[in-house]
Amino acid sequence: MNPSEEYILNQPEPFRSILLHLQSVIEMTIQEVDLKYKYRVPFYYIDGRPFCYLNQSKDYIDVGFWNAAHLTKNLEFMTVAGRKMMKSLRYRSLEEINDTILIEILQDAYSVKDKKFYK
Repeated sequence: MNPSEEYILNQPEPFRSILLHLQSVIEMTIQEVDLKYKYRVPFYYIDGRPFCYLNQSKDYIDVGFWNAAHLTKNLEFMTVAGRKMMKSLRYRSLEEINDTILIEILQDAYSVKDKKFYK
């Protein structure tokens, strides 16, 4: 088992279920992602470049997007939470996840994957 999978499976419920669901949606939507363990969290890469990460923090799961400065779709569902460049989707329960919105944001992030981190 790789460290990212271990990270996910070692989380308490409901976070484990949320992470497993997010993992499956991400990997089904963007099939060329490579799950690594970077910065002490599961981090998806495409062609060696950061794409998005999963992080359990306090009472929620963050799905953070590396090229968030370039995203244009469904921004009203994302939070910056005191960060200047990163944006994320935040989930406290499995029921909060809207797969349609998540997939649209993943596709938007994929369309800007080759852009620089800063706008």
